[in-house]
Amino acid sequence: MKGKRFSEDQLVAILKEGQAGLSVSELSRKYGISEPTYYHWKAQYAGMTVSDLRKLKALEEENRRLKGIVADQVLDIQTLKHLLFKKLGAPKVKRAAVAEATAHFGHSERHACNLIGMRRSSYRYRSVKAPDEAIRERMRQIARERPRWGRPFIHDRLRREGYRINHKKTERLYREEKLSLRIRKRRKLPRVPRMPLPAPIKPNQQWSMDFIHDQLCTGRKLKVFTLGDDYTKESLALEADTSIPGALVVEFLERVAQERGYPAVLRMDNGPEFTGKALDIWAMKHTVLLDFIEPGKPIQNAFRESFQSRLRDECLNQHWCISIPDAKRILWEYREDYNTQRPHSTLKYLTPREFAQKYRERVEMAAAP
Repeated sequence: MKGKRFSEDQLVAILKEGQAGLSVSELSRKYGISEPTYYHWKAQYAGMTVSDLRKLKALEEENRRLKGIVADQVLDIQTLKHLLFKKLGAPKVKRAAVAEATAHFGHSERHACNLIGMRRSSYRYRSVKAPDEAIRERMRQIARERPRWGRPFIHDRLRREGYRINHKKTERLYREEKLSLRIRKRRKLPRVPRMPLPAPIKPNQQWSMDFIHDQLCTGRKLKVFTLGDDYTKESLALEADTSIPGALVVEFLERVAQERGYPAVLRMDNGPEFTGKALDIWAMKHTVLLDFIEPGKPIQNAFRESFQSRLRDECLNQHWCISIPDAKRILWEYREDYNTQRPHSTLKYLTPREFAQKYRERVEMAAAP
């Protein structure tokens, strides 16, 4: 049972009665207190007036209040030192910090939210949206199928497959699934003024070709001939062999030209396969302009260099060719995939085949009466 609470006036009166000669047992019976309580009061308050006792009580209360404030501040400082070593930006991270503050440091939910800088409504909020596990699983599957595809290409593939998702959500899920590619840093070169390449405005206006070198698993060298349309970005030919002379280059060009017509301009570097008589005779026969870039300036053939960087990153570095026929098969599969499945950022994320088809439709509509 909770004991009685005596005022300062009553305490002083009781002590004065004891000093006047009234026995402790009589005081205990009269006021309903125990003898230890009386002796405790006597040790603390003997000889004090009512005003002195009130001042002492007030000082004790102020001291208790200040000790509580200091203890709370020390606990807050310890909590912040424990939690603020990491960036508390996202709501998810703040919720975890509030939960840890309440569990390990004994803070109330309200105080922990104020300390972290989070509203209690935000802390208690639980998402009512459907789980994204299907999208996450599809993103992981695309990343396994296309190891060198980044977030923009994965986002485009999801949209094509009917998922209603914007690029910000794709970016968030992409980071949470830790699918970010390891980007190879390039050596920084001094900046010099560059003139933009004249871009073609229709198919077959300009083709470009070049060679890229690799090797088989046996160590035997592999030479790959690449040919593409610089307007539609289509890969027109990917041929592999240990040696590709100028006559074989002409054969490749003639095979492609029989299917889609001859180009107006053919851009290339100054390799011996391109500067020989075979290519010169073929170009003169079919009125094709041979556009040679300046020696030592591959940037002038940027469309082909860009394609070859993708070819090496997405195909040659991902496969281990055991023979020339095996290399030809892998290159043929990559060419089909590049033309029909891989979106191109400069084509507004259309595939080269889709872009070429849309161009033909526009021409037919313009020619229709």
